[in-house]
Amino acid sequence: MPKFAANLSMLFTEVDFLQRFGQAAEAGFQGVEYLFPYDFEPSTIQQVLEENQLQQVLFNLPAGNWLDGDRGIAVDPKRVDEFQQGVAKAIQYAKALNCSQVNCLAGIVPDGVTQQQAEDTFVSNLRFAAGALKENGISLIIEAINTRDIPGFFLTNTKQALDIIEKVGSDNLNFQYDIYHMQIMEGDLAPTLSEHLSQIQHVQLADNPGRHEPGTGEINYPFLFNHLDSIGYDGWIGCEYKPKTTTQEGLVWLKEMA
Repeated sequence: MPKFAANLSMLFTEVDFLQRFGQAAEAGFQGVEYLFPYDFEPSTIQQVLEENQLQQVLFNLPAGNWLDGDRGIAVDPKRVDEFQQGVAKAIQYAKALNCSQVNCLAGIVPDGVTQQQAEDTFVSNLRFAAGALKENGISLIIEAINTRDIPGFFLTNTKQALDIIEKVGSDNLNFQYDIYHMQIMEGDLAPTLSEHLSQIQHVQLADNPGRHEPGTGEINYPFLFNHLDSIGYDGWIGCEYKPKTTTQEGLVWLKEMA
């Protein structure tokens, strides 16, 4: 059975962020991920990871002003300097937290920027990030996101992501496959995972509709978990879902399916 990481941006939100690490460990998780660590000093997060014997699995590069609607800045030609500064900051945190991979959110295409300009900027930024991260022993991944949850998001499907990876041409760039987003955008989950396993470095989950825990929607997660085992996926699966009620009540799926 795959190994699951608690996404602390969505799970255990009944308590403050730093308390969620302990809640995750008590629930049986051995790894954690979340959107961003940057509101806290690296040493503060490192301490709660060590106290709870948790592995830091993933976080995102700085993605602009999230509260103002930014969902990444990697496709914005006017924010390349900001992007590069964010890479340096992410390296600092990843090394302190012993985190071996970070995700780059492409972002929403800004007004006045063409799709080609956005792609060119994205490819250039990814080349820079992949190289800088590789020098520090950290992997880079990119994620496709559905256009219902984030209208205007640049990277929206598996084929586009793999095309971008090919254009970047780095051996330090791979794909984060989010089952929830890809169910909405393209379906065909199991065959896609099989076909592109060699380039899929991280997987995330939520059910559809609702983005709640497995077992609340249409996705056959017991089948998918067995399928991931059968094709040899040995990475983490990030539990990036919104609990339908409370986090603890929603974790029944983990005992029933795992």
